[in-house]
Amino acid sequence: MAKIERIEPLKKLPKLRNVAAYARVSSPKDAMKHSPAAQVGYYSSMIQSHPGWNYAGVFIDEGITGTRETREGFQRLLEECRAGKIDMVITKSISRFARNTVTLLSTVRELKSLGIDVFFEEQQIHTMSCEGELMLTILASFAQEESLSASENQKWRIKKNFEEGKPWSGKIYGYRLENGVFIALPDEASIVRRVFKEYLSGCGTEAIANGLNSDGIPTRKGGKWYPAVIWQMLRNFNYTGSLLLKKTYREDHITKRKRANDGVLPQYLADDTHEAIIDMGTFEAVQEEIARRQELYKHRAKSRNSYPFSGLIVCASCGRKYKRKTAKSGHVWICPTFNSAGKAVCPSKQIPEETLKALTEGIDLSAVEHMIAEDGNIIQVCFRDGTKRELKWKDRSRAESWTEEMRQAAREAALKGGRKNGER
Repeated sequence: MAKIERIEPLKKLPKLRNVAAYARVSSPKDAMKHSPAAQVGYYSSMIQSHPGWNYAGVFIDEGITGTRETREGFQRLLEECRAGKIDMVITKSISRFARNTVTLLSTVRELKSLGIDVFFEEQQIHTMSCEGELMLTILASFAQEESLSASENQKWRIKKNFEEGKPWSGKIYGYRLENGVFIALPDEASIVRRVFKEYLSGCGTEAIANGLNSDGIPTRKGGKWYPAVIWQMLRNFNYTGSLLLKKTYREDHITKRKRANDGVLPQYLADDTHEAIIDMGTFEAVQEEIARRQELYKHRAKSRNSYPFSGLIVCASCGRKYKRKTAKSGHVWICPTFNSAGKAVCPSKQIPEETLKALTEGIDLSAVEHMIAEDGNIIQVCFRDGTKRELKWKDRSRAESWTEEMRQAAREAALKGGRKNGER
């Protein structure tokens, strides 16, 4: 007689949770204690040794404050979460994740709606728990106040240095900062004098940069010279042996956007603080020549047929005016410095023309003095009557950036490839 044996169904193995970690190092002091490599090692070991967890990566931002939403590692983490690749995020503390209460809560709520838990080690809080959001609201407020306090302390120290005539930054070609005083370097100083002399003789910034590059003269970091760098050098008052301080300021401790100080805050002028490389007469002559050329260019631009945004968009990073460019994806407006020198010199972004048209629909462009393209996809529209308006634009998806011609070319390439495979 045949023997019949009952086979029990196999137990279904529990699904592994995809767990990622986020870490941020915002200062050299932090980097010494918790280097990026050490944090990657710590979280990688922690996640991979935990039963039921699947390692989904460690996302890190270096040298970036927690109040900024444009953190690259942070944004990549969110993209992975939205794509359904992560079930849980581990981070050291609330202040490491975000010091801006609004950013923290909006991010946590978005992840919660996606079924993703965030665990804060230091506070022992799981956002999916009932009491999680209440505790986060309270603690995030404390973190934001701590950020504000640190910002105010920094401002006080900078202001005190300004009042004493001390420079804030020592990164000026031609000088080295020693014990709070600029010391001129003969070799670099001669290059600075050459730049000013050539500009007064009629050369443009691009011609001067090309001349330095062709003569094999490197920048301080050993790189190439670009027109934007020459432009900044020609406008640098510090070469006269005096310091003009507080030329820019940070908007607030949350956005940290840099603004030109056009009278909003007091400036400080400290005379004869260091050795002059350029005498005051030469410096003033160069400023007059800059103004003369700008006026000349303005009249020439008006006489030519131009596009609606010609001469209006100013790059917040380098000060140059955006130009229209025909790209594969269509017409875009781009900073010339970024276009010629890349992101390392000017971290601005190109703006699709269709995006600009949609943003400014209903705005009388003839009433606009200029438009400032800032970080975070923000455009500040400054009107001739003194009023301002902030516009925010979104990056196009890869699918949106494809033109019909590009799609057709892709179809033809796919068909061609299919025919070749069929022949084989």
